[in-house]
Amino acid sequence: MTDEDLKALFEANAAEMRRYTEEINAETRRQLTEATGQLTEAIAGTNRRIDETTAETRAQLGEAIADSRRHFDVTAEGLRHEIRLIAEKVTGVDERLSREAADIRGEMRQGFADTQAMIKFSLSDDWSTSPLS
Repeated sequence: MTDEDLKALFEANAAEMRRYTEEINAETRRQLTEATGQLTEAIAGTNRRIDETTAETRAQLGEAIADSRRHFDVTAEGLRHEIRLIAEKVTGVDERLSREAADIRGEMRQGFADTQAMIKFSLSDDWSTSPLS
């Protein structure tokens, strides 16, 4: 084999290698493009599911907040009613205590007045006009 034959063989092999490399590069690009498209679709699908889940979660949260608010309002109204009842009872007890205290003060004044009258009578010299004589 001559130098020219070897040179031609190397050039033929180099051309074959370039063609093969170009085919592999083209196939690799095609596969990368396909994989990129699939990945883009998968990411888009995931984003849609995230958006849907977020919307559902927000709706459920809104319902839960509204439910809690209604429950709180009902509970607060019940407490207001009970507080009003307690306030009315406290007012009634206060009025009864005020009347009772006034009655006790009146009885004490009368008792003091009766005691003073008895003391005055016992210290007076006019026993002859006593109803017991």
